[in-house]
Amino acid sequence: MDSSERRKSGLNLPAGMSETSLRLETFSGSYRAISNLSSPSKSTSCSDRFIPCRSSSRLHTFGLIEKASPVKEGGNEAYFRLLKQELFGSDFGSSSPAGQGSPMSPSKNMLRFKTDHSGPNSPFSPSIFGPDSGFSSEASTPPKPPRKVPKTPHKVLDAPSLQDDFYLNLVDWSSQNVLAVGLGTCVYLWTASTSKVTKLCDLGPSDSVCSVQWTREGSYISIGTHLGQVQVWDGTQCKKVRTMSGHQTRTGVLAWSSRILSSGSRDRNILQHDLRVSNDFVSKLVGHKSEVCGLKWSHDDRELASGGNDNQLLVWNQHSQQPVLKLTEHTAAVKAIAWSPHQSGLLASGGGTADRCIRFWSTTNGNQLNHVDTGSQVCNLAWSKNVNELVSTHGYSQNQIMVWKYPSMTKVATLTGHSLRVLYLAMSPDGQTIVTGAGDETLRFWNIFPSMKAPAPVKDTGVWSMGRTHIR
Repeated sequence: MDSSERRKSGLNLPAGMSETSLRLETFSGSYRAISNLSSPSKSTSCSDRFIPCRSSSRLHTFGLIEKASPVKEGGNEAYFRLLKQELFGSDFGSSSPAGQGSPMSPSKNMLRFKTDHSGPNSPFSPSIFGPDSGFSSEASTPPKPPRKVPKTPHKVLDAPSLQDDFYLNLVDWSSQNVLAVGLGTCVYLWTASTSKVTKLCDLGPSDSVCSVQWTREGSYISIGTHLGQVQVWDGTQCKKVRTMSGHQTRTGVLAWSSRILSSGSRDRNILQHDLRVSNDFVSKLVGHKSEVCGLKWSHDDRELASGGNDNQLLVWNQHSQQPVLKLTEHTAAVKAIAWSPHQSGLLASGGGTADRCIRFWSTTNGNQLNHVDTGSQVCNLAWSKNVNELVSTHGYSQNQIMVWKYPSMTKVATLTGHSLRVLYLAMSPDGQTIVTGAGDETLRFWNIFPSMKAPAPVKDTGVWSMGRTHIR
């Protein structure tokens, strides 16, 4: 073939080779044989072919894995390299010889997609959702089985003379694991670790115990009396530290902040006591129109919530003499009050027989966030510090104890056992056990919340074994 014919065919053939001798065998069985690229017997019209610039293409995104292809006997290996140069560009002329795997050689896997690892993965890349990617979703995760709560108390204590009075608060559990109970004119201390019972005090025949409340440290206990006094006792030494006056009648509810002791009375007033000063009280909060029966400081000591027999829920700040919020949606007395330990400014309250509702409030703006009708009188509320759940105790008409998951307010458990309304509630320092008291003169201990470390319920020990004993 002379030089004019070689230019006409568009191929730079080696000397001594004609087009008729060309025959390209299949690559791995996926390409048809190409023969007689230009037949001498037929006239052909030659035109320029468009060959894209391969060096700017991302060919590495395709799995171009060459498999060895047999070269026809008598074929020219030099021509094979020249043909690859013509098809894939001059940059690939130095690729590996035929028969050795090269990622730039055509094969049956040429159009197989391969993830480009040179840049960040697209959020829609199949590799994200592939089985090897480790991707998991909530939809693929099986739902957790509901937590099992024992339906029976693991211990019952007899509490003779425990009063059936909705407006009193006669049970509290200290951070040092000592339970205080007001029975008639006396206060008794029950040490949970040893079941030892100690008589703290006797107010005498002319007075009686209306409320008890431990300090947060658990060393001192305050006692509200029927005559309106507030006494402070050293729980470890069983010695009275101080007596403060100011209320005209019974002091039915007490609440400690870090430094201030608040007391609520049937005289409709709330007194603020500071043991660091000599005065009986440092301020008086006036806002309720009937007996104050609920009182709780927020965990950060910034706000005090009070509930009364006037169906009002009032919120006071540290320095206010007037309530900063007046919440009047309840239609019965508000004794049950609890601040969430998980969310700042989240307050729960419960109404009496004519209301039966638990309501949730944001004290930041005063909005009611949610409410649920429990079907019976709400006597107490307590929020778990271990999980985002709360427990409520009830009176008329079912006398039940209910555990709720927040914020869905789905019922985790409903517990029964008391024969009269469950007026008293306290929680153990580890947050797993509650004690409930009722006018049936019993204290019942229930394991209802998981521990902070493990969701397993507390196992019964020798001191917690099921039995009925006396607290005095």
